[in-house]
Amino acid sequence: MSSEEPTVPIVCTDCETETRVPLSDVADALSRHNDGKHDGEEVAEVDPGLKDRLADLVADDLGLFEEE
Repeated sequence: MSSEEPTVPIVCTDCETETRVPLSDVADALSRHNDGKHDGEEVAEVDPGLKDRLADLVADDLGLFEEE
């Protein structure tokens, strides 16, 4: 098992940039970028594809896809 912290892709469509940051730094990195580049507007975000995949995994884990 690796002791290295996983990284999360952060994208900003306005700046046309993508970077990866350690999971524990995601909130701070987004705030810093959006405050510094976009006057606080939430433009940069976690990669939408990753957000969708995580939402599916959580829903599956909670049994939300199961039919009654």
